Amino acid sequence: MKIHFQRILCATDLSDYSNSAAIQAIGMAEEFGARLTICHVIDLPMVSMHGAAFVYQEDQIEEMKAGALEQIQALVSDRDLKWEAVVETGPVSHTLCRLASEKQADLAIVSTHGRTGIKRLFLGSVTERLLRTIGCPLLVVTPPEKAGRMEKQFKGFGFKQILVGCDFSADSGRAVEFGFSLAQEFEAVIHLVHVIEPFAYRDAMLPDSIGAEALTEVTTGCRQRLEALVPEGAENWCKIEIGCKTGKPFQSLIAYAEEQQVDLIVLGVRGHSLVETMLLGSTTDRVIRGVACPVLSVCPP
Repeated sequence: MKIHFQRILCATDLSDYSNSAAIQAIGMAEEFGARLTICHVIDLPMVSMHGAAFVYQEDQIEEMKAGALEQIQALVSDRDLKWEAVVETGPVSHTLCRLASEKQADLAIVSTHGRTGIKRLFLGSVTERLLRTIGCPLLVVTPPEKAGRMEKQFKGFGFKQILVGCDFSADSGRAVEFGFSLAQEFEAVIHLVHVIEPFAYRDAMLPDSIGAEALTEVTTGCRQRLEALVPEGAENWCKIEIGCKTGKPFQSLIAYAEEQQVDLIVLGVRGHSLVETMLLGSTTDRVIRGVACPVLSVCPP
């Protein structure tokens, strides 16, 4: 199935760090001939002291909006594309989800600060909230300092090595569709990878030769299932690599991406309970925080 992005929503907080998402969004909009909406959300904190709340005056808010619009205009400059700038106030993740719905976006693009540990546990991040709530695929752009080593291999816009993590669920099936479509668009190599988790395949953990035989059998079966996901005739327009790894999914995917110099990872997103999200995170979350390339998370339709 050929996927063509027609309406792209990009969020930026107007820092150099976050504007890397806008640069990626402009490239995607030019590649697909899509209409681009670049938005900035002003999250006004409520400050209270001795029972009295401080509220920003309307002229202050309008001044902030005008300044944000000027900075967005400078980002796009004289690029030849259909686009608009939107500046709003409100909770960031909620506002972005609403804008994605109103603009009927079929792709959203953000950058992430990559928090880990205690900071992430108590603060969370806009990106992680969007992963679970936004109604369209979300492309998370790597911070420039993490992506620096990739820039030497990949100059200009585009993807040449695309990794699709597949656990054979319906969610990862959608990721496979997007992965092959992008591989066709950019004439890229696509890597279909399944990670065999020890706890998911208990028989393969036996300490004797029977365990080794079981692991070989499981690996062979997984490779066959991955090969069955390849669309008919795909070999004519892209190179396909099939891989089976053993271990924790996020660690194995990160290691594979570094080894193969992957410049885009495509993953399906599953819902998690609040406790699971806070204490464990998800494979997608952990991959995003650990890799030096963009990650496209594909949500259920």
